Amino acid sequence: MSDALLAANRRFYEAFSRADLSAMDDVWARVVPVTCVHPGWTPLVEREEIMESWQAILAGSAPREIEYGAAEAFPGEDMGYVICAQTIGDTELVATNIFVREDGEWKMVHHHAGPVVRRRGGRPPSGPVGTSGQMPN
Repeated sequence: MSDALLAANRRFYEAFSRADLSAMDDVWARVVPVTCVHPGWTPLVEREEIMESWQAILAGSAPREIEYGAAEAFPGEDMGYVICAQTIGDTELVATNIFVREDGEWKMVHHHAGPVVRRRGGRPPSGPVGTSGQMPN
């Protein structure tokens, strides 16, 4: 189950890096409520405004070269999430991507990315994220 969840997460980042709005639209759930918090933005709480935000981001002049890694999946029966690192340009971010099963596929219902804050000495406040995991009890 972790592999399918990580694959859904990868589709999100591939859509972003290719500036493919149609693929981005396909990543997001259509039946259940969705939310998104882009770095520095106020929360977006409707699918239409989330897709408008992606249209603006993907068509804009901001760097689309995005790298992601250190992805750790936490699958459940019908809901799961992925925590991963993102790098856009020189900006290091950490993201939480939440997915639900919709028509048998993992679809995104929430994306939240924010900057990584470093302690003195350049280390993040906690250790690195692993590569796979289980839903906590």
